Amino acid sequence: MSQPSPDPFATGALRSSVLRAWRDSPTRFTEDTNAEQDLRAGGYRDRLFVELAQNAADAAAASGEPGRVRVSVVDGELRVANTGAPLDAEGVAALASLRASGKREGAVGRFGVGFAAVLAVTPAPRVVSRTGGVAFSEERTRAESGREGTVPILRLPWPVSADEPPPPSGFDTEVRLPLRSALGAGPADLLDRIRAEVPDLLLALPWLAEVDVDGEVWRRSAEGGVVELTAPDGRHTRWLTHAGDGCVWAVPVDTDGAPRPVEQDVLHTPTPTDERLSLPARLLASVPVEPSRRRVLAGAATRDALAAAARAYPGLVRSVAPAHRLALVPRAGFPLSEVDTELRELVTRRLAGESWLPAASGAELPGERARVLGTDEPRLADLLADVLPGLVAAPLCGPEAAKILASVGASTVGVAELVEAVTGSTREPSWWHALYAALFDAVERHAIAPGELGALPVPLADGRTVPGPRGALLVDDPEPLADADIVGLHIVHPEAVHPLLQRLGATRAGPGDLLAAPALRDAVERSVEDALSGVDVLPLVETVLRLAGGTSGEDLGALALPARDGWRRADELVLPESPLLEVLDPEALGEDAPLDVLDTGFARRWPQDVLTGVGVLDTFPVVDDEEPAGPDHDLPDEDEWWDSRDTPPSRVLAVRDLDLVADDAWPATVRLLAARPETWRALSEPEGHTRWWLARAALLADRAPGEWRLPEAAHLAGLYEPVPDVGLPVDLLEALGVRRDLTPRGAEDAEDLCARLADPDRVLSPGLVLRAHAALAGVPPEYAEELDPPARVRVLDGSVADAADVAVLDAPWLAAAWQPNRLVALPGYAEAPALAELFDLPLAGDVTTAEVTSEGEFAAWRDLTAIGEVADLLGAEPPNGGVFVHEKLTVGASAVPWWFDGALHAADTAAGLAKAFAWAADRWAQRRTIEALLDDPDPRTLLT
Repeated sequence: MSQPSPDPFATGALRSSVLRAWRDSPTRFTEDTNAEQDLRAGGYRDRLFVELAQNAADAAAASGEPGRVRVSVVDGELRVANTGAPLDAEGVAALASLRASGKREGAVGRFGVGFAAVLAVTPAPRVVSRTGGVAFSEERTRAESGREGTVPILRLPWPVSADEPPPPSGFDTEVRLPLRSALGAGPADLLDRIRAEVPDLLLALPWLAEVDVDGEVWRRSAEGGVVELTAPDGRHTRWLTHAGDGCVWAVPVDTDGAPRPVEQDVLHTPTPTDERLSLPARLLASVPVEPSRRRVLAGAATRDALAAAARAYPGLVRSVAPAHRLALVPRAGFPLSEVDTELRELVTRRLAGESWLPAASGAELPGERARVLGTDEPRLADLLADVLPGLVAAPLCGPEAAKILASVGASTVGVAELVEAVTGSTREPSWWHALYAALFDAVERHAIAPGELGALPVPLADGRTVPGPRGALLVDDPEPLADADIVGLHIVHPEAVHPLLQRLGATRAGPGDLLAAPALRDAVERSVEDALSGVDVLPLVETVLRLAGGTSGEDLGALALPARDGWRRADELVLPESPLLEVLDPEALGEDAPLDVLDTGFARRWPQDVLTGVGVLDTFPVVDDEEPAGPDHDLPDEDEWWDSRDTPPSRVLAVRDLDLVADDAWPATVRLLAARPETWRALSEPEGHTRWWLARAALLADRAPGEWRLPEAAHLAGLYEPVPDVGLPVDLLEALGVRRDLTPRGAEDAEDLCARLADPDRVLSPGLVLRAHAALAGVPPEYAEELDPPARVRVLDGSVADAADVAVLDAPWLAAAWQPNRLVALPGYAEAPALAELFDLPLAGDVTTAEVTSEGEFAAWRDLTAIGEVADLLGAEPPNGGVFVHEKLTVGASAVPWWFDGALHAADTAAGLAKAFAWAADRWAQRRTIEALLDDPDPRTLLT
């Protein structure tokens, strides 16, 4: 058995003192036993390595050199070696006391009873230093005290044996803990738990530089406030730290320095307590704690320590790049402990009142004076830096940022406030373009509703700024409008043009769109009035003409242009070289005339198509209305033409200004109309106004076209003379209204035809008279109502008779009872009532009083053999009914071949029976054939 080692720390005296106290006061033993048990099972459970690491850090601090710790298991012992100040007598006395500490003020774990944590794994701990060693033993304490059962192990120290090995080379002290055989976890599990605690302890204990756990080494380094922990596998963990009064704040950061907030943590003093915290950074603070170091002590000192920590917190936030500072604002949620409640409130209050938020203008702002863009569009913050005071810089914007910063008193800038802020701002167009680009991206991402930007200001090309894009015009080149002072024309400055404006109601405007702009149209409409009142309208005129050069100038006829005699509307002017000047009446041109001639010098400055595009006449203008509402197209006699139709026109396609043509210029006018497709279409329009009006108003050889017939219309000879040679082809003559047939073209035309028929000097063929009467019978009722009945009429024998002496033949049998010089006739009898009404004449059937005066014998058609043979040859069945056959049929005193008075009568002749049978069988057109067959019922008669 080896000799005991010397007792450098006077442990014998310490043991004697304790044993004497136990003997003098039996309860003292019990108190010490219970106190140690409380520390072992309560406050210091699971804190084995924490307490040993704290002691190592204190030793390193005392030596003034960063310390190293090595953990290993040797021969069943857990050994923890460290560098730094070695064990001394004061330290041994503290180890053997449950209520005192040998640590100096400011050392970690100032109450120094944490060594009791070793009892969780060993009943006989030893501490060996290069100055000596000390040992504790449950077994020796039980023997020395004479007590059984549980004893206070750490009250009685002994010097280590003389053969106790010194601390490992390179280390100053080593704690050696023979592991309990009944330890719940093996050495490997114990080392694993220690490994898990190493990173947090290296961060909390700045005097520790290295921890070696069974050959696996963790290292700590610090530079510029960043603590870097290197794991055995070479991976690095970085913590950004900021020191305050008695505290350090720490937050994990990535390689770029961006914080990675902790989600839940505990208060470190500086080793972990049980006080849960929800702040995004770890707090290591000198907060008064219970002896167990698990809970803080309530009181003023704790409140002061937490207040000091809160004062330091904005410094941590400011040490982070501005873009990442929101990550360190405490998030809303339920506090995790009373300490968390108080600390969160203090930190939030400091962030509200102290400057830390980057302002868009370049300074820093406290939370309560900050304004946050509610739209997540960082470019807006840069653009609005000097527009919105107190605006937080990018990228700290958007709904999430606004929600976070609301907890520290910041207000949110909504879209409406943004629009109001920029209203009235004087900025370069490029600034507005950049603003629109940023807002457009937000609209595209649905971060902003387009309706919220309705009042967004828009810079115009003329230097003004107007509220709201609606009605503004987006043009690529506003130069053509530069000189024209057009009130109400909102042309967006080209450097500010952006798709957002079009999305919000602005119009992408080419030349045609500009010409259609209401403001420009208004200026055009009043341009003549302005010119006559002395306003210089030439800039407007030239602007409109430049625009019209690239598009249609439709509806710009009101534009003032210089004429030979002052200013006139464009659509009241004729080009100086226009062929219209050769056909218009001289009185139609001039200052007070309907038209005038465009100034020659002005006309030479502009292309002809530009001038005609705004309405200047080179030929006759055409009206084309596909949905006419009424006779409102400024056409001559349009009301009359409209009324002359059976139904209103579905389209009005007509030539205008024909009423200004000279009387002797109609052939040239028609050629001019035929030379242009647009006027030819109007001239060719069926039932169109142009054709209707020309037939009435044009003159050929001093007479209306309707008074002439085409040369090939010989069937009209006698009523109409052939048109003289006026140099026009047949199709143009017909288009002009020269007659090809007898159809009346209106009430006046029908009246003229009646007059021609009643002219006794005209020699007319019987057929022409019949056709003329048929044409008159077909006159529409609206014409007939306007026609005065003729006083004299052309009768059946070709002569002219007084209308009072004649009747209209309305049935074929009546012709035999009337003299031909008393009958007006037409082909067929169905139209006879219409002709009688037109001429105001009686029908012959209505005024015939004669009756059948001869006796006849009734015979059914089927009983007449000759009729049966004729019906067979014609392929017809004999009609029902029959005829009264007279040997000599007389009506009144006159003999007639047949008659009808409700019953058919026929003379017993082929002519009489044929007419009666043809009428009964509805074969009136075959009456001559039937007569021949009755005389000779032979097929050859039918065929030849």
